Amino acid sequence: MTESTITNRRADSSANGALAGLARQGADAFGYKASLRVDRRLAQLLRLRVSQINNCTYCLDLHYEAARDAGIPRPVIDTLTAWWETDFHDEAARAALAYTEALTRVADATAADRFGARHEALAAHFPPEEILEIIGIVINMNVWTRLKVAEGATPGPAGQTMP
Repeated sequence: MTESTITNRRADSSANGALAGLARQGADAFGYKASLRVDRRLAQLLRLRVSQINNCTYCLDLHYEAARDAGIPRPVIDTLTAWWETDFHDEAARAALAYTEALTRVADATAADRFGARHEALAAHFPPEEILEIIGIVINMNVWTRLKVAEGATPGPAGQTMP
């Protein structure tokens, strides 16, 4: 694998303590290094799916690698953009992935119309404590993806600068 470096093309959020603190607090509580009740592999798939939906190249770079490090099989990672077309996920994971997509796309009227049903499906498989963690994971990833898109955080080959 080629190593990459990250270049912020638009902004540096670390220059604003409140913004950086908000992002850091979410990462500490719900990020990929946090200690959670939710299955580690499932949590990582949810993070990666938010990254895919929001087209955050920084987060994609980070979370594809984190998914591999979590021991998620390559075919599961490689087909995540069409997870519903595969047999890789049990009903609980399918409910969590559908909920993740609905919460991430809640501004889309179609997703908003189905949000209650997605929550009910999630509640059929997870206890309230894990549902709150799933909510935290998804919200945290939506904060990070939007922050990194605003920064223009873009991975590129190590040792080379972006044009």
